[in-house]
Amino acid sequence: MNDSVLENKLSPRAQKAWLISEVIGIVIGFIVLAVLFWLDFHFAWPVWIGWILIALTAYTVLDAVWSLIKPKYLYESWRYQVDEEYIQLSYGILKKEWVTVPIAKVQSISTRQGPILRIYQLREIKVETMGSSHAIPALDEQVAIQLKDTLAEYAKLKEVDE
Repeated sequence: MNDSVLENKLSPRAQKAWLISEVIGIVIGFIVLAVLFWLDFHFAWPVWIGWILIALTAYTVLDAVWSLIKPKYLYESWRYQVDEEYIQLSYGILKKEWVTVPIAKVQSISTRQGPILRIYQLREIKVETMGSSHAIPALDEQVAIQLKDTLAEYAKLKEVDE
């Protein structure tokens, strides 16, 4: 499967939504580290705990840098295509994945919208089969609702045909 064949992309607002989620996680991580450093200082924990906290801080800083870069590349890597036969997904930064889900195997289709996605008027579509679950994240609300209805129609048609 070639990425150029899959023509649909996620909403451009996905990058901002993912970035805000990552920043919230980073801030929470640094708050937890700050509390642990304060506890280490206040209770005079053994020296090795301080070294572990320093190593965790270094890891957290590196993870924070990656978290700020990741949304752009993740957005660029995501492609999907839906037709009467298959749902095709292509995504991944370091490890590229190509997924093809036969419409005949689809058992349920749902949408999800958390608080950050709601702010940016985005939704995630989740497609479930007997053995797996696949999601298309961060679609515009109207696109997501239309795609969900289209997938439901295709799945019902395949069920009736069999």
